[in-house]
Amino acid sequence: MPTQPRLAFLENLVDAGKADSFARYALALEYDRLARYSESLAAFEALRRDEPNYLPMYLMAAKLLRRLDQNHRAAEWIQAGIALAESTGDMHAKSELLDLHEESAS
Repeated sequence: MPTQPRLAFLENLVDAGKADSFARYALALEYDRLARYSESLAAFEALRRDEPNYLPMYLMAAKLLRRLDQNHRAAEWIQAGIALAESTGDMHAKSELLDLHEESAS
């Protein structure tokens, strides 16, 4: 398998403890892009544990969980993201999360 330079860069940042929230989020997205779903989910969960106020992760983690047919877990991420978006006044993020919630209910 060819080396993935973006993946290697992000993994090195995280492993060295030099990654900010965005880099950790980018790593989760990169794992998802490469169909390494369990690693993607683990990266999202670690980011949520360490940086629970990083709002963008909630939507993307919920989308991943829905693709993995883990709808109950996806709904929990959506609800947590909506609550955070409301508390921070981010109506755009709230709207995206509500849209995903409505898609789930259909």
